[in-house]
Amino acid sequence: MVTILSRIPRENTQLDTYKLLSFDKIPSTQDYAHDLIATGEATNKTIITALAQSAGRGRYHRTWVSHHGNLYASFIYKISERDPKISYTVAVAIAETLISLGMTPQIKWPNDVLVDGKKISGVLIEYSQNFIIIGIGINIKTCPTVKEYKTTKINKYVKDIDAKDVLGMLIKSMDKWRRKNFVIVRERWMDLAFALNKVIQYHRKPAELLGLNEDGALVLRDGSRYILAYGDEISI
Repeated sequence: MVTILSRIPRENTQLDTYKLLSFDKIPSTQDYAHDLIATGEATNKTIITALAQSAGRGRYHRTWVSHHGNLYASFIYKISERDPKISYTVAVAIAETLISLGMTPQIKWPNDVLVDGKKISGVLIEYSQNFIIIGIGINIKTCPTVKEYKTTKINKYVKDIDAKDVLGMLIKSMDKWRRKNFVIVRERWMDLAFALNKVIQYHRKPAELLGLNEDGALVLRDGSRYILAYGDEISI
């Protein structure tokens, strides 16, 4: 394990400090973050990264295949209250990181990031005590074969970049977008949204995806009826 205190410049040239804990391989960066919080060792702006995970997981405890060469990171932030809209902020921060590499990503609700319709990044957001843990996986050198959807990787589009490079860019993007008002995040999310103004499935019935409202709900239309949707009853 390597412990580093990293100073990351922001656009206004001020410096932000992160504590970075890096591993070659651990079961899960997300589980390690939970352990830090449980033992009272967690601090605001701590990042746990691993070159590989033996028990990586995504939403609903689905397995996140975690081979060497990709970015696996869990960001720990201290919070005063829970904000479900943070998932949109994280997705925009990841997408903007890829845009800075010359790629053209889209965001699939709520926070999967796609390139050419294939998944390149996923997010898992969890809470523990007065902390939020934001788990992010980005395919860089490898992409798993998954039955349910197609995947891709950064190195298909950009050569000679590794997880350390991507992490540095992602940290700056996270800091930038976490400070934005949700009105700005919402607008950018819709700019990048996959399937916007197209028909998706809501409770297994077709509905048109119109965008997000100011509370972070998806706005759908079924004929002349407008629907606000928050949960996992949506399929895109």
